[in-house]
Amino acid sequence: MLQPLLDDHGDDLNVRRLAARAYFTSAQLGRARQALEQLVTDLPDDSYLRLMLGRTLQRLSLHEQAAPHLKVAAAMTPEFA
Repeated sequence: MLQPLLDDHGDDLNVRRLAARAYFTSAQLGRARQALEQLVTDLPDDSYLRLMLGRTLQRLSLHEQAAPHLKVAAAMTPEFA
């Protein structure tokens, strides 16, 4: 369902966030990782994106790669700790 939206509005950050959240919640972890890594590159100050990327990497058993993202997310938003 997201593909037509991404095709038409793929540059819109909110559409990209929606897609990343959908991939994460539906356990499409490869797609979630790819989308979130690009979003974090574009928006390094978004703590929620960092949290989702960290959790995605954890679910992929990439704990060392997840740790920095989770620490940054917790530092930016203490509720994420």
